[in-house]
Amino acid sequence: MTVSVQDLKSLRDGYDPAAARSWSLPARAYVEPGYLEAERKSIFSKSWQFVCHAEALANPGDYLAFDIQGQPLVALRDKAGVLRAFYNVCLHRAHELLSGHGNIKQITCPYHAWVYRLDGSLRAARRSDKIENFTEEDFCLTGVRIEEFLNLVFVNLDPDAAPLAEQTGDLAKEVREWAPDLDRLTHAHRIEYTIKANWKSVVDNFLECYHCPTAHRDFVSLVNMDTYKVQTHDRYSSHMASAGTRLDNTAYGVDGASVQDHAVWWLWPNICLLRYPGEGNLMVLNVVPIDHETTFESYDFYFLNSEPTESQMEAIRYIDQVLQREDIDIVESVQRGMSTPAFDRGRFMVDPDGSGLSEHGVHHFHGLVLDAIDGLVAGR
Repeated sequence: MTVSVQDLKSLRDGYDPAAARSWSLPARAYVEPGYLEAERKSIFSKSWQFVCHAEALANPGDYLAFDIQGQPLVALRDKAGVLRAFYNVCLHRAHELLSGHGNIKQITCPYHAWVYRLDGSLRAARRSDKIENFTEEDFCLTGVRIEEFLNLVFVNLDPDAAPLAEQTGDLAKEVREWAPDLDRLTHAHRIEYTIKANWKSVVDNFLECYHCPTAHRDFVSLVNMDTYKVQTHDRYSSHMASAGTRLDNTAYGVDGASVQDHAVWWLWPNICLLRYPGEGNLMVLNVVPIDHETTFESYDFYFLNSEPTESQMEAIRYIDQVLQREDIDIVESVQRGMSTPAFDRGRFMVDPDGSGLSEHGVHHFHGLVLDAIDGLVAGR
């Protein structure tokens, strides 16, 4: 199902640049499939998308095959140590070239055995000497923008996109100030979820803590909500609170914690970087739409050690079995409510101090969604 240009334009009805005067996105943007198709074109094909930690592509020949909203891609490090990304498509008959992850010396298509170098150039095509006007230079793999940012690898399908570091202003500096051990962290654990809700509902819920005192009783015993502040920037928002000295909290143990703050950054459109109280850590939350009412969500945990300690597993179990379950119940309920005639749009609860109880972070996200849709309507 496609949506009309007029329907896309009318998404702005009721939206105001001032959160206190604004209405939210309409329910139809969450429940009708045509809007996700518009978002794939306007948002996911033009934004920086998380691939992996740089350590997964540390050595020449390391590769990872993945997809961005149905587009098959591969990221690798070539023999000269250059990080590269290509559409994972052979230029002979469009067969996918690689699967999974590993280390290779060259790329060999499993269909007709065309061979590509790791820089994407064609090395050999069987029996190509039998055809006229065949030039290997005409069959280089189609490249994709790729960057390393905060030791994480991102790709962008838009060849004209601004560099991620340029788009994000002071984000890298801010993260490194809060996580001075960032360069020593290594991947230690992953958890995954399939959620019956639109991806925007998942992001909406993440960007405010107005719901925390009622929905996350253990969480608000861990962090000091009186210190919780949310600040919005051009392409990201930060969510900060003091925490780690609350030894009597009911979430998980923080005795002897080296990290005594709750620091979270949301990066447009669907990545969240988190640093929770405890031992040195960083988490990467990736929110990926499967369809208009289903979302895949992954949490990657990075610690100073490659195997979680028991205290780290206690924190992981809390996030997995308590906090995430509470949030999943919330957003799945929201999705069901969005699908009824009872709800169209909502208001943003805001305060001038930007506390964690304010929803101005959600308003900021909705504004970026609308800006992207405007670009699609205008043909940008």
